[in-house]
Amino acid sequence: MSEEAVSAILKQPDITTKKGIRDQFFMILMYDTGIRNREILDLCLRDFDAESKTPCVHVTGKGNKQRIVPIMPKTVEHFKKYVEIYHPENIPDQYLFYSVRHGMIQQMSDDNVARFMEIYNRKAKLECREVPDYLHPHMWRHLRSIHLYRAGMPLALLAEWLGHAQLETTQIYAYADTEMKREAIKKATDNMNPFIVKEEKPCWKNENSEELIRKLYGLR
Repeated sequence: MSEEAVSAILKQPDITTKKGIRDQFFMILMYDTGIRNREILDLCLRDFDAESKTPCVHVTGKGNKQRIVPIMPKTVEHFKKYVEIYHPENIPDQYLFYSVRHGMIQQMSDDNVARFMEIYNRKAKLECREVPDYLHPHMWRHLRSIHLYRAGMPLALLAEWLGHAQLETTQIYAYADTEMKREAIKKATDNMNPFIVKEEKPCWKNENSEELIRKLYGLR
């Protein structure tokens, strides 16, 4: 997805409503952290460290492995706004994202996430052609990974950030997209490239050009 497509999707939730604030924050957090859908649904309030100098999220990944993922200041602002509405009692063990059924608080389901993403995807598609036909949670993770790789994050660090046990798994994010190809072509055709022959003025373009031309053509 392009930046225009991302913006078109993120502005679809109605942030004058509780659900709109929740849905927008969910997608922002998913993009910023690049964590899996299940990992974000498993987050509890205590896993979010928003007060330290380096805000982060403590994530429990596959195989119960723990990792720390940094978050951007803007994401912290959305988090604080979200918590004021959904976690006024500030219960550390409560799921960060939850739903209420029959008066009971329970973990938000995968189906719930898929449902609201489908709604925003459909609306955003009407405004921006670059929005994909089908938006799924893993697309945010893939997109963030591509952006970080393009920005210069080494594969080894990207693998750790994503929670991949094997570096080979991260290779799927390391393809050369259109922008990277364009940059490579630009560098390859740069004037400093030793394979590019610089154009020089013909030696006959001088003060004695007429006389030289006569010699070349055997006229003198």
